[in-house]
Amino acid sequence: MAAAKIAVFWHDGMLCHDPGSGVFDTGFDPGFLDVLDQHPENADRVRNMLSILKRGPIAPHISWHPGRPAAVPELLAFHTPGSRPLSVGLEPLLVSEYINELIKANKLGGREICGGTFLNPGSWDAALLAAGTTLSAMKYILDREGKIAFALVRPPGHHAQPTQADGYCFLNNAGLAVQLALNNGCKKVAVVDIDVHYGNGTAEGFYRSDKVLTISLHMNHGSWGPSHPQNGSVDEIGEGEGKGYNLNIPLPNGTGDRGYEYAMTELVCPAIDKFTPDIIVLVAGQDSNAFDPNGRQCLMMKGYRKIGQIIRALADKHSGGRILIAQEGGYHLTYSAYCLHATLEGILDFPAPLLDDPIGCYPEDEAFPMKVVESIRKYQMENIPFLKRSS
Repeated sequence: MAAAKIAVFWHDGMLCHDPGSGVFDTGFDPGFLDVLDQHPENADRVRNMLSILKRGPIAPHISWHPGRPAAVPELLAFHTPGSRPLSVGLEPLLVSEYINELIKANKLGGREICGGTFLNPGSWDAALLAAGTTLSAMKYILDREGKIAFALVRPPGHHAQPTQADGYCFLNNAGLAVQLALNNGCKKVAVVDIDVHYGNGTAEGFYRSDKVLTISLHMNHGSWGPSHPQNGSVDEIGEGEGKGYNLNIPLPNGTGDRGYEYAMTELVCPAIDKFTPDIIVLVAGQDSNAFDPNGRQCLMMKGYRKIGQIIRALADKHSGGRILIAQEGGYHLTYSAYCLHATLEGILDFPAPLLDDPIGCYPEDEAFPMKVVESIRKYQMENIPFLKRSS
């Protein structure tokens, strides 16, 4: 039976983050063009997500809740504290070197924090709102006010590591929410990241923990350099107590709806079944869609709807139906909103689509992605201890 409501948490102040414009995400204008692209992570993409949830057919199944800014001490749950105090009012406050760097950059009017990631006037306040709004959504679930909550937030967060920014992300919204759950009685949390890029920041934050199972399905893109040293390869499986609790599923370009469904069924579901989490966090980026400027994974609305249905079934089976959804990427100005709508339709488990796909179908190469999934499964069964133990 479909859930009555999804609680959506939102604050208009997140629209104030302006990452600039240029050639794609570099902020560089070579002087050859009269009209430049917006930065992919622009406010209009989220305005469309907001409007489709308010005016689309899913609207009666949504309740709206206000977001709020995170306080700096809350950030230390994920972003590691350092030794230097920052004076806030009359009280010295211990903050991480990284958070201190962002606060200083904001006071100086902003700068490029790492490649393609610009902290401009308004960005820091928006980042605090994104973090606090995601925490509010998680608290809503932990307080048993509802089972399913969606943090519609920007700037995104899943690339932000404990000590550095990366990939348009300043603060790790999902990571902070996971830590809040652990600090409030949850013994095990599973994170399923479907953004087109590796959720390296979230993985890094819990890389040495067996309390958080991080699973990332992403385009096989490799390392981006100093701010993103992780490759997202199958052999990045965690360390120490966390060895075996970071599962990477790098998929070939063009994997498509059936390939993603196969990966979810053959890799994600068995891992969640063995891990038995108290809550599931879906890190939902729509940049795996067929028309996104930042990826070419060829997912359509049907594929996102199916992923939502699978996550809902896993949550009903293991976590009392508790799901936190955190917004991440998705840079096609209109189609990303439709794919978000489809994801939430799946989470609500409607028997038929509420909204038809406005674009139609995209050809898929079924055989190659499925062979890749089988090779990943073989590696995991040979190298991940908790997947090998009997139920």
